[in-house]
Amino acid sequence: METVSDFESSNIQKIGFDQAQSLLQIWFHNGTTYQYFDVPTNVWEAFKVSVSKGQYMHAQIRGKYRYTKV
Repeated sequence: METVSDFESSNIQKIGFDQAQSLLQIWFHNGTTYQYFDVPTNVWEAFKVSVSKGQYMHAQIRGKYRYTKV
């Protein structure tokens, strides 16, 4: 899983993506982790370079993909 953690966010600690499974994982500062399924690679690529990870997550990921709390 490719992970990215070199960014500042008040809510998100780290993001990761498993391209083979189209699985996006988001770790939050409060200790919760969510996995989002069937996420296209282009969404991951845009998420990695987004200025605000929280805004991108709410606009482009939350409510659009099936997910589970880990």
